[in-house]
Amino acid sequence: MAQGFPLDFTKLKSSSNKLLTSLGKPQNSILLVLGIVLSVTAIAPIFFIISDTVSVHVGSIDSVNTGLKSGITFYNWKDLFSGSLKNINLWIPLKNSLLLSVFSCFISILYGGIFAWLITRTNIKFKKYLSSIFIFPYIMPQWTLAVVWQNLFNSNSVTGTSDGLLFSLTGIAMPLWWCKGIFPSVIVLAMHYAPFAYVLIGGIFKNMDSNLEEAATILNTPRIKTFFYITLPLISPAITSTILLVFSSAMGSYPVPHYLNLTTLATRYVSLNVNRAGQASILALILMFFGMLILLFNLRATSGRKNYTTVTGKSTHTKLIKLGRYGKYIVALIFVFLTAFTSIYPIISFAIETFLPNPGDYSFITRGDFSSLTLKWWLTAENTTENGMYGQYGILFNSTIRNALFGTLFLATSCALIGGTIGMLTGYCVSKNRRSKWAAYVNIVAFLPYLLPSLAVGVAFFVFGTNIGIYNTFFLLILTGVIKYIPFASRSSLNSMLQISSEIEEAAIIHNIPWYKRMIKIIIPIQKSSIMSGYMLPFITCLRELTLFMLLCSQNKIITTLLDYFDEMGLYAFSSGINLILIITIVICNAGVNRLTGASLDKVIGGNWQDAAD
Repeated sequence: MAQGFPLDFTKLKSSSNKLLTSLGKPQNSILLVLGIVLSVTAIAPIFFIISDTVSVHVGSIDSVNTGLKSGITFYNWKDLFSGSLKNINLWIPLKNSLLLSVFSCFISILYGGIFAWLITRTNIKFKKYLSSIFIFPYIMPQWTLAVVWQNLFNSNSVTGTSDGLLFSLTGIAMPLWWCKGIFPSVIVLAMHYAPFAYVLIGGIFKNMDSNLEEAATILNTPRIKTFFYITLPLISPAITSTILLVFSSAMGSYPVPHYLNLTTLATRYVSLNVNRAGQASILALILMFFGMLILLFNLRATSGRKNYTTVTGKSTHTKLIKLGRYGKYIVALIFVFLTAFTSIYPIISFAIETFLPNPGDYSFITRGDFSSLTLKWWLTAENTTENGMYGQYGILFNSTIRNALFGTLFLATSCALIGGTIGMLTGYCVSKNRRSKWAAYVNIVAFLPYLLPSLAVGVAFFVFGTNIGIYNTFFLLILTGVIKYIPFASRSSLNSMLQISSEIEEAAIIHNIPWYKRMIKIIIPIQKSSIMSGYMLPFITCLRELTLFMLLCSQNKIITTLLDYFDEMGLYAFSSGINLILIITIVICNAGVNRLTGASLDKVIGGNWQDAAD
């Protein structure tokens, strides 16, 4: 045994040297730290939800039917899957959630992908305008698009609600399937997430060398074959990431199905969370399960020996496809028409709502009498004599709205900077260690918070914040937002890093350039647009987030919870005004980032393509 000690010591020393050498590489040491931190912050809420499914909830149905006041029970699992209400509580919501996710994902990718190709690879006209206006549905909160749909198409004879604008002007009553249910929910979510597909897919199209496709054309390869064998494989990382994010988002969407009367796992989660809290947590696990399936599909598609490099040390060439003398105008006008309904009309609708004397009163249009319009919702400077405002000042004089807006900007900026940086580093390190099991684990853990419904994450951090005394603080809101939005930046960063050939950074390493300089001077400038999208997407999402934060703070702390309060009070002019403020704020911030860095959400893809190139 004495002779064995030196041998063991030698092996230990050798292993230690290998470990230190490996950790000497920045991508490995950063990956180790990120893995530990993300494991703690992302997995803890999952364990809370799992334990909640088998816990006894006093006053809930599991406690009533088992007679237990505490402890562990599997009653929730048995009752949800085999009880008398299994169809209402599980199978029908599950079917609707799958249909909603699949169809909204397919339409958003098809619509956003075609638009991205037209903007980046053709000579379509009005590129700057179309690129800027196309992102507006994503800027606006989900529920506002659903409310716009209701205000436009509802009628008392069909939906039993007040008449919408279409019926008021024309007398045309749309059928019930058009007004409520799966169809409007799919269309609204698809239009909401199409800009998401545009940002991710368009970023790849923009950096892809058209010489690859031209070589196929020279060899007389049919265009359809070129698309499936060259173009589609190169943009597949962006497509799979879009599927991953859109599918998961649609599965956990609550506002749109809620407003459009569609029962999904998310809406059922809310309704069960009072009397059947344990069963609600099981629904959250089911949502996570489907998210994991999509994540595994994404990992399988982007791992191994497949190469998606489109940016190398060599110069690239992008040749625009000619749509014809009139085609470039005709196609552009088609999208001008489409974006008018998805982007411009909602804004006009919100603006008009802030001038109506009463919500939904469009009689001034039919009578041609504009004198009934009012500025009271904007300019009222006192809260005693004006009736119907529930003691509120006008929007421009309302300190509650002003403070909530500043709070939201602070929250969104903090979440974007912290979450964007962590996500960028995660994408960089994972791309450098694609065949590493630890890298695959970190990639999965970084995305886990996105698989959780926002309500589930909110509940977990509500309990956490209440127990340690940080409820209703910005620290709790920022912590929750950062963990939830890291996947936005990590997905975008990973896509862009996979495009960069390793020879570029290797050339810098040969010249002994430090890692931080390689990042600042080489990596980030090359993929500045895609990396900026990793910061802008969390910023915009945080600005319009309601479900995640509504349990964590009072209703007047941030602008979205305040908007929800005004909706509950029936003060739709205030909620419409806040929507306008949100849109204007995001446009201004987008323009500011554009001016400072040359990159913005719409310039991620097509905003900097000059019409002169036509």
